[in-house]
Order: sequence, then C-alpha cells, then structure tokens
Amino acid sequence: MKISYRISLILAVIFGLIIAWIDSRPHWDDTGISVLMVLLASASIGYIANKTPWLIALLVGTWIPLYCILLFHNFGSLLALVPAFIGAFFGYFIKKQIIMDK
Repeated sequence: MKISYRISLILAVIFGLIIAWIDSRPHWDDTGISVLMVLLASASIGYIANKTPWLIALLVGTWIPLYCILLFHNFGSLLALVPAFIGAFFGYFIKKQIIMDK
C-alpha cells in the first residue's frame, strides 16, 4: 500500500500534536515515554514518506518545544528534536536500504 507524501506530512503533524498534548497533561511526568513516542512516530513516518526526513522530524518534534517555550520559557525542551531527527533519519535510511537490496 503506497501512501502519498502529503498524507505522511499530515500524519507527522497529527502525531506531533497528539504527543505534545499528552506530554502537556498536568499529571503526565514521564519523559522517557514521550521520547519513545516521538522516536517511534518520526521513524515510522520517515519510513513511509521516503524523502525529506528533516521535515518529518520537524513536523513531529517541534510541538513539545513550542509548547514549553511559549508557556514556560523552557528552552531545554528543544532536546525533544533530537529523538525526532534520529527516528526520522533511521526510518528513511531503513527504507532506502530495503529498496537498494531489491
């Protein structure tokens, strides 16, 4: 099943917003789960999109820092972009490796 690139970009934004919403809940205090969600979401969409993994990483991972910077002036939350970039490039390179092996 082939998913278009535009749909993968929309999915990246939706997943990023959902993860940021979960992370912003008052009683949610589990950074490890949030990091894992960002990593898995960006890796799976990076695999599906098959191009521009940097854009996928930004679309998934930018919402948590945006929320934390605007409301709490917490610039340390920019570290949420690291697992987003790792995941997106990992998914992208796995897809490229599978295509090259065929």
